[in-house]
Amino acid sequence: MTLGGVVGNVRPADRGAKRAARQRQQRLTKPPGSLGRLEDLSVQLAGIFETDRPTVQGITVIVAAADHGVVAQGVTGYPQAVTAQMVLNFLAGGAAINVMARTRGADLVIVDAGVSAPLPQHPDLRVVAPGRGTRDFTQGPAMTREQAEACLRAGADLAAAASERGAAIIGTGDMGIGNTTSASAITAAVTGASPGRTTGRGTGRTDPELAHKTACVERALDVNQPDPADGLDVLTKVGGFEIGVLAGVVLGGALARRAVVLDGFVSGAAALIANCLCPTVHDYLIAGHLSVEPGHRIALEHMKLHPLLDLGMRLGEGTGALLAAGVVEVAAACLSDMATFDEAGVSDREPAH
Repeated sequence: MTLGGVVGNVRPADRGAKRAARQRQQRLTKPPGSLGRLEDLSVQLAGIFETDRPTVQGITVIVAAADHGVVAQGVTGYPQAVTAQMVLNFLAGGAAINVMARTRGADLVIVDAGVSAPLPQHPDLRVVAPGRGTRDFTQGPAMTREQAEACLRAGADLAAAASERGAAIIGTGDMGIGNTTSASAITAAVTGASPGRTTGRGTGRTDPELAHKTACVERALDVNQPDPADGLDVLTKVGGFEIGVLAGVVLGGALARRAVVLDGFVSGAAALIANCLCPTVHDYLIAGHLSVEPGHRIALEHMKLHPLLDLGMRLGEGTGALLAAGVVEVAAACLSDMATFDEAGVSDREPAH
């Protein structure tokens, strides 16, 4: 499907199902509101799955990896080779996301979205790369508009395939040395916040290194002048290939009417791109956790998303999304499987006098 076809066919959540879910919540064997945000989350899930008793089983985390030309500016303490090395670690099952996925029984999809170093063929590696790393966006656009569109279409296809394999929850994950610099630039471009507010320490920048990283983001915005109303332009000018793929995953997940659980800062930047292209995706977005990267809070506040968890995490890989997916499953199960007062033969609260 074309990018326009994906964007044009995303439908809002089912209002009738949400209304029925709210009514059911009031009849369950508990004081109204006593499950807090789980109740609101369950109503959102009812709208996504078009039923007041949603069954939310099956988790797939899509981990997209790519390299960034801005690494040439010294914005990170890790060599670019780490991106490819970590992809191999994912494929070998040795990373944090692998451990969590095994523990949760979740499926992982590992994606080469544009790693600069050549990777060996592997049956578990999906290759969708439109190039071998982006260009240095302090000198000009990170990619061509055609490459940006290719990333978005590839991500949408990955989400559609996960849905067809039975995933009710699609989580987003990333790997890419230098990608918090790109996420900082995207967040500043879309939200209007200054790079000084959106740029964080990433892999552990010192104060002088953070100042240099921030200056690189400022220079990228000055050189490229991305249009905040055009998500494709922002992606083209200051994005990353993996961020584009994850933005496509958001679009494709919404098109398939699946719950899309976001990971941290880089996933938040991808969601900003998707939300610019199609504001209706907001109905399907769940913020898994709050990263310690300062720009993540800004991105989430711009989209009016409230993170489920705050564990001081900043790893990426989809780890926060996968942890939060368990909360999503429980929220749906409580709405669907709890007995009502009538069904349980339990007396409801007495009317106020």
